[in-house]
Amino acid sequence: GHPKKKGSNMPTVSVFFDSLQKALGNDVTEESFDELCFEFGLELDDVTSQKAMVEKERGAQAAEGLSDRIIFKVDVPANRYDLLCIEGLVRALQVFKGVIPAPLYKLSSPKPQAQMTMTVKKETAQIRPFVVCAILRNVSFDQDRYESFIELQDKLHQNICRRRTLVAIGTHDLSTLKPPFTYEALPPQEIRFTPLNQTEEMDGNRMMEVLSAHQQLKTYLPIIRDSPVYPVIYDSNRVVLSLPPIINGEHSKIKLETKDVFIECTATDLTKANVVLNTVVTMFAEYCKEPFVAEPVEVLYADDYPGNTFIKPGDKKIYPMLDSREMTANIPRMQRALGLEQLKGEEVRDYLRKMSLPCDVDGKDKDVLNVQVPVTRSDIMHECDLIEDLAISYGYNKLTTSVPQTVAVSGGQPVNNLSDMVRTELAMAGFTECMNWSLLSQKENYTWMRREPDPKGAQLTVEKPHEYSATSPSVSVSNPKTVGFEIVRTTLIPGILKTLANNKQLPPPIRLFEVGDVVIQEPTKEVGCKNVRRLVAVHCNMRSQFSLLHGALDQLMYSLNCEPEHEQKEGSKRRTFKLEASNDPAFFPGMQAHIICSGIKIGIIGELHPEVLGKKCFEINMPTSALELNLEPFLDWL
Repeated sequence: GHPKKKGSNMPTVSVFFDSLQKALGNDVTEESFDELCFEFGLELDDVTSQKAMVEKERGAQAAEGLSDRIIFKVDVPANRYDLLCIEGLVRALQVFKGVIPAPLYKLSSPKPQAQMTMTVKKETAQIRPFVVCAILRNVSFDQDRYESFIELQDKLHQNICRRRTLVAIGTHDLSTLKPPFTYEALPPQEIRFTPLNQTEEMDGNRMMEVLSAHQQLKTYLPIIRDSPVYPVIYDSNRVVLSLPPIINGEHSKIKLETKDVFIECTATDLTKANVVLNTVVTMFAEYCKEPFVAEPVEVLYADDYPGNTFIKPGDKKIYPMLDSREMTANIPRMQRALGLEQLKGEEVRDYLRKMSLPCDVDGKDKDVLNVQVPVTRSDIMHECDLIEDLAISYGYNKLTTSVPQTVAVSGGQPVNNLSDMVRTELAMAGFTECMNWSLLSQKENYTWMRREPDPKGAQLTVEKPHEYSATSPSVSVSNPKTVGFEIVRTTLIPGILKTLANNKQLPPPIRLFEVGDVVIQEPTKEVGCKNVRRLVAVHCNMRSQFSLLHGALDQLMYSLNCEPEHEQKEGSKRRTFKLEASNDPAFFPGMQAHIICSGIKIGIIGELHPEVLGKKCFEINMPTSALELNLEPFLDWL
């Protein structure tokens, strides 16, 4: 499999084939690019064109006149935000192939130009408390770059920004604006502006009306709709830059001719806001006159801004924060994790450099690697992330497999070993195993069994954990798709009776059993419930043959190191069990009993009530004996 394949919901990046050839050399073919992607931990998902995609979706007529330009669609890992556009993907592959070194990202000056500030007002704290900003100067856009710039923002919005709830990106033509900027939160009727791609000037309420019919933007309206104030960003002339997280203003719209780009990200999560800002800045800073250089903006929080974990009232922060993060890694530990003890420290260093991670072996300790994690690699959190990148760079296919030098004998879980033993016993007694759904309806679990859920049952489970209870309150499924799957079963009997009802045309006798879990409420557990392993067996014939099921129980208990109390001989080391009259409404009165072992009621056996078997319930219409038994106590007893 692929090194970083994380399921089918990975983001897909579309890359033009001719752009790839320009960046990676004209010898790039579909096959060689597929191989390169595999080596780098990616997957070439599809080779297509705009025309082919539209033709596939809407037919040949709709595709007429569209571009035949070949597009490679590449699946990238969801946590690699630096690969979500062609710029980042090509740059990473160029570094991987050794065509270029990993670029260093820096600010044009440590402090912003005069007036280049964003003041945050206190009202923003109640709806969208954070903002981060940056400027890209002298950017050269063309149609492809422009589309990639817009598409990256869209992919980030869908991915790390969680559909704009955590972060919303706004990009603006700085030449149309006059700094300093302010970030405020105002009642919707006080905000007047012309939204992007609209001609009418409107207030916040009217904007909500107009955009509620917009195919894409209507999904974001609920994020702020019910708030008394809406976030808004102004320049010094009170021109609205954007009303996050919904829409930018038409006034500062970016065009192909735009040279200076102002980027602002408003957020409820400051960490993610920085990741998003840094991703947009680093991906497109290569098109600046001075590549990989961004201009800073100072964000000033008002003195009456309510403080939080990240920001204090009156804080002054300079963004973007492009400094690398220093990290150390233990080289021998990384080598051992992958079985690469033969590599020298310098070779480990060189492999990681191929993954856009500048690093060096420590001058004083050759076992320590000093890594400068660039802002593009927010996915690198721990040493294990470096180990993964080392494995990709070295080549997953070149890693050798070896048997670890440890003695470790695998074994089954005790509850599963016990279950297998019980299965074998009942199968040898002539019973057929079945497996049923764990979910069923309230009616099947209780009403058809002539039982009522007992609210005190949950507490009884705490006091007597091994005691059999058929009327414990169930765990319900919220929003069940069908009526038949409302709750998790608290007893195995209904499931096996449904199987019996569907097979009653078979020649009698029919003998079935199931070993499986029921789920009952248990207030002391972290999740409020627990699984209990149980056994159920039924015997169905034209006339009642309870004695045969009783015989199977005796045989089973004997195999579980128990014997009937009245047969116990002096000196026997076996536990004893007995049957005691019960009055469970699911069974026929006078023809049922609790199974008592070591003073604990661990199960029930008897003839099922005719109403349970009748037309209004399971529709079996033949005498049926059933037993249900808790297997959990035997884990302690055996």
